[in-house]
Amino acid sequence: MMNYVKKYWWALVLVVVVLLGFNGYNTLVTMDEQVNGAWAQVENQLQRRFDLIPNLVETVKGYAAHESEVLGALAEARARYSGAGTVQEKAEASAQLESALSRLLVIVENYPQLKADTQFTRLQDELAGTENRIAVARMRYNEQVQAFNARIRRLPHALYASLFGFSAREYFQPSEGAFNAPRVEF
Repeated sequence: MMNYVKKYWWALVLVVVVLLGFNGYNTLVTMDEQVNGAWAQVENQLQRRFDLIPNLVETVKGYAAHESEVLGALAEARARYSGAGTVQEKAEASAQLESALSRLLVIVENYPQLKADTQFTRLQDELAGTENRIAVARMRYNEQVQAFNARIRRLPHALYASLFGFSAREYFQPSEGAFNAPRVEF
């Protein structure tokens, strides 16, 4: 028996390496799909916000028709989001949309009758809930990206990840200026 093992030692090692490689490949495929699923949730919540904005804008227009600059910025941000393709482009468009929404909500403070409007209040609550969902979805997406990126950089996965076409994924990061509070002047 011992001679048999010695004779086929390299074949046994090769079989073990191949089996581990298949398992590692399957793990990377699963993790890649988890990243894709997490990104789909981010896009789902961004789309929810995107869909709420026209209703919010129409409600505000009745009270604050002369605030066309902010309403125009919202329309521009929505258009930019529609045309975004990559994670980074979506992040930048999302930041632009957030900034325009923040300016709109600051303007709303000057219209007490608008703040009392039930339609506006409902839309504002939906938007706030959506913003929370977006934050959670972004966090989960970035957690999945972190786990995936770490896996493809660690041994033994690093040895074959690029061979099978796996590469690091982009984090959803806020664009430059996203940390600055919007300035609204009257």
